[in-house]
Amino acid sequence: MELRQLYYFVKVAKKEHVTQAAEELHVAQSAVSRQIHQLEEELGVQLFIQKGRNLQLTPVGQLFLKRAEVVLTDLERAVVEIHEFMDPEMGEIRLGFPHSLGIQLIPQVVSEFRKLHPNVRFKFKQGMYPSLIRDIVKGEIDLAFISPCPEGHEHVSGEILLTEELFAVLPPNHPLAGEHAIELQKLKDEEFVLFSDGYSLRPLVWKACLEAGFTPRIGFEGEETETIRGLVAAGMGVSLLPEMALYQTGPLQPAKVRVHSPQVTRTIGLIRRNTQKLPSVAKVFHKFLIDYFAERQN
Repeated sequence: MELRQLYYFVKVAKKEHVTQAAEELHVAQSAVSRQIHQLEEELGVQLFIQKGRNLQLTPVGQLFLKRAEVVLTDLERAVVEIHEFMDPEMGEIRLGFPHSLGIQLIPQVVSEFRKLHPNVRFKFKQGMYPSLIRDIVKGEIDLAFISPCPEGHEHVSGEILLTEELFAVLPPNHPLAGEHAIELQKLKDEEFVLFSDGYSLRPLVWKACLEAGFTPRIGFEGEETETIRGLVAAGMGVSLLPEMALYQTGPLQPAKVRVHSPQVTRTIGLIRRNTQKLPSVAKVFHKFLIDYFAERQN
């Protein structure tokens, strides 16, 4: 069994399509098909079945995928650890974060860190709350910014870095757009633009509305901060967003108004897998982040 066969197998399993996998691997489709066929012959099992134009894993293929991913992840970490052992300043940090932090926070902290450690590389992975925790547990990323910070998790530990206020975002021509601060209850008759299920900001907004005495009417749902902000700016409804998600310029921007009753906040934490020691370079970055946010809280 060759390592290349495992790489090809995992890629085809993820893409569910040989042609797309070959394009991403930058090899010929025939080469991918040949390696998969040889792998199946060596194992004596069928890993895929045809389903329309796509390939679908068989039950034994699903089992093999889990093991193959572990092998490849461990190998990747071994290579990184060797490089770090030779020179920690040349290592790679695998960092996860939700989309809403990618606008301002992540570029800011990475830029500051790179001023001190210019040769350290970063591998980013964006995701929702459940996927970030899963990636930490599986060892696919070293550290992850997450909101809220999980408590009492069996495999994940972390600490809160900061608490951030959420603002009401309104269409520019909304009657309340010029107010300094409003009670959330004043938006009870509005249609809300919310994140889809699975995004941590959705239950925060929902809970705040219930505390204000009403159930929000959902007009639109989205999966990215830019979508929520753009729909609100276009007059499609109102929403609540953290301040760092509002650092944008352009012709179509919503109005930002502070909410004082109830005040709505979210915590942002940094998590890691508690059953495995952090790589040297990730440990340096972890300490940098703790100190960085501690200084800004004082």
